[in-house]
Amino acid sequence: MAKTATKVSKKAPAKKAAAPTAAAKASSKAAKASAKAPVKAASKAAATKASAKKASVKKVAKASSSASSPILTLRHIAEKLSELHELPKRQANEMLTQVVELIAKSLKKGDKIRLSGLGILQVRKRAARMGRNPQTGEPVKIKASKKIAFRAAKDLKEAI
Repeated sequence: MAKTATKVSKKAPAKKAAAPTAAAKASSKAAKASAKAPVKAASKAAATKASAKKASVKKVAKASSSASSPILTLRHIAEKLSELHELPKRQANEMLTQVVELIAKSLKKGDKIRLSGLGILQVRKRAARMGRNPQTGEPVKIKASKKIAFRAAKDLKEAI
């Protein structure tokens, strides 16, 4: 879901950039065709059309991003924790950052992390194997690797 929101926000600036160039072309054509006074009126009209297009593009981008499910970040969690426990936001943010660092260090060591009510995080080893290149169909050797696996807790599964 996050990818679609990212794509929408990337498309919006492209549309914004296209609108001023169209306005510039329209104003240059109007300048060649008529005298200075009508040119100013035409360029103002083109500018208002361009600003109206920009506003509509912004509204569409905001509507589509709000239509998708909201993304909860560490900063949002820290803000909620700071409100609940009457802590400064900075302190709550630092605590959460340190928790993430501790989890990462433990996973590097190979430890299994059990968060009650949430689930289990652990590192799993993937053996080397043979795969295929989808474009050519030729066999490719894939190296052994490690991945992070998450198994959701029963409480979490039932809550969702």
